[in-house]
Amino acid sequence: MINWKRKLTSRKLWLAVAGFVTGLIIAFGGAEETANTVSGCIMSGAAVIAYIIGEGLADSGNGGNGNGSEN
Repeated sequence: MINWKRKLTSRKLWLAVAGFVTGLIIAFGGAEETANTVSGCIMSGAAVIAYIIGEGLADSGNGGNGNGSEN
């Protein structure tokens, strides 16, 4: 079974996705500047996804403190 939480927080996965998309943009005649912008957006999105999943895992590990405030 695939551990999606682990996959989605993997920097290697997001670098591979960014590299693949960048390559496609260049291959189909897109500008290098466009490829760099799209690649940067993918990596920024990956950082947000990793943070959200990581915080969710940390919160679920803490079991919550019951008062709605962060630790």
